[in-house]
Amino acid sequence: MENLQTYVETFNEHYWKFMIVLLVGAGLWFCITTIVVQIRYIPDMFKAVVEKPSDISEGQKGISAFKAFTISAASRVGTGNVAGVAIAIATGGPGAVFWMWMLAIIGGATSFIESTLAQAFKVRDSQSYRGGPAYYITKVWKLKWAAALFVVLITVTYGFVFNAVQSNSISEAMAQSFDGDPMRTKIIVGAVLSLLTAIIIFGGVQRIANFTQVIVPVMATMYIVIGIIVLALNADKIPGMVWSIWTHAFGIREFAGATLGTVIMKGVQRGLFSNEAGMGSVPNAAATASVSHPVKQGLIQTLGVYFDTIVVCSITAFIILLARGDMDPELTGMQMTQNALASNVGEWGIHFLTVVIIFLAFSSVIGNYYYGESNIEFLTQSKGVLNGFRALVVVCVFAGALGSVPLVWALADTFSGLMATVNLLAILPMGGIAVALLKHFAEQRSQGLNPVFHRDDVKGIRGWDGMECWDGSDPLTQR
Repeated sequence: MENLQTYVETFNEHYWKFMIVLLVGAGLWFCITTIVVQIRYIPDMFKAVVEKPSDISEGQKGISAFKAFTISAASRVGTGNVAGVAIAIATGGPGAVFWMWMLAIIGGATSFIESTLAQAFKVRDSQSYRGGPAYYITKVWKLKWAAALFVVLITVTYGFVFNAVQSNSISEAMAQSFDGDPMRTKIIVGAVLSLLTAIIIFGGVQRIANFTQVIVPVMATMYIVIGIIVLALNADKIPGMVWSIWTHAFGIREFAGATLGTVIMKGVQRGLFSNEAGMGSVPNAAATASVSHPVKQGLIQTLGVYFDTIVVCSITAFIILLARGDMDPELTGMQMTQNALASNVGEWGIHFLTVVIIFLAFSSVIGNYYYGESNIEFLTQSKGVLNGFRALVVVCVFAGALGSVPLVWALADTFSGLMATVNLLAILPMGGIAVALLKHFAEQRSQGLNPVFHRDDVKGIRGWDGMECWDGSDPLTQR
């Protein structure tokens, strides 16, 4: 097991040098081509998120923009925001937080592009819509092998690896909260999580959306509130903390031997795992929504990047950096955050964070599963294959609860990097389609209209004939 971990970490060390260039380069290119849409259209992001869905068919409501947002938030807001940030700070120092912020701002443009494309090329299914990179790769580039490769990567990454990360963090948190044999606690936690996962994932996307719509906002709000309390208790330390983040970000000061390269790499790795901008995962959730214009989901999912990293990840960073007393460097990411919170508010902070991470990480398991399901249905409609995937997800949730923390996170970095590579190489030449849709959206906005899209409005752009759901049959797209 240690040898496997060493091999994986060595691969990541080399591959992520390329990934940083690709992620940042793509983000900057999309910032230029959209004229920083992620900043200019912040007010429209809040307007779009409350839009009501139309009926997909008689008696069958579509998934609302907000529900689609919560499906993606369920995957985004979880272990990466709590344990992942702690690992980034432990290995890359306070400066890693700065690079997480930078990736979120730049990545907002990437998230806009990929989510708008997912909406433009979505397809109908029995319950709502579905779509994502596999769909727009096929419809625009006609490369079924590339789409199939992405399907395999996202299914393994989210269904198996990332779900193991989430259950691993829950079991670590529970072991920290309860006295007794840690392995026995992890076995019990793994068994319970597996059972609950099975109950929900065999219920379909509407049940997934209904579950995440309630859990994610409540738990995230509780976590933000406790973070604000910590900031209030340490108001005098905030300027020093901000200065520490800034100075370490550029290698002006060393932290635990971290070089500037390590600081940047850890910030980018944890930032990508947390906000998922450019990975190609969020477009699968974005495509489910019934909205009047593809750009609306692009804007909503950009808002999701900000909420995840600028808000929730920052709360974790502040809790750790404002910790009173020395932090044990041997602690795992989850335990580090728990102890840091306890040092600020008392021992109850450990148990509070255990409750929060149980719900956030479990909602991530459900959101992660949906990404796998949506992509398997791209390749086959076989119920046997889908049920086999569901069974393997349940097994991975159980195995992850017992696994090694460093190995699980190393595998997460490997597969998230591979996924992002395929998606970014696909959307870089496709950005012009999203830019054309943004121009169409802006023209209607400037006239004081609620933007509505019909595919005939942009005839002639690449992939026009693949916009099958924008033929005016959805009542929401009829003015």
